[in-house]
Amino acid sequence: MSSAPHSKAALTPRRQAALAGAETAHDGPVIITDRGKPVHVLLSYDEYLHIIGQQESIVDQLGLPPGIEDVEVEFPRSRELAQPADFT
Repeated sequence: MSSAPHSKAALTPRRQAALAGAETAHDGPVIITDRGKPVHVLLSYDEYLHIIGQQESIVDQLGLPPGIEDVEVEFPRSRELAQPADFT
């Protein structure tokens, strides 16, 4: 059983488009649209890693000390009845 070498002619139009998009993504993000509306963005893996590497957790964003996310806090249930707001 022999396998034929892959050629671009044997690729489906969808696969050809995917490969073209992947090649284009090396130059920057590729915006994929559906009826003119952006629905997906194709990035190179390096660009993806660059983007997710810059995300900070809420703890980092608030400037809280490391390890604070492991602290467990219990808030006792209030037994007070709700009062109408006084906007006067």
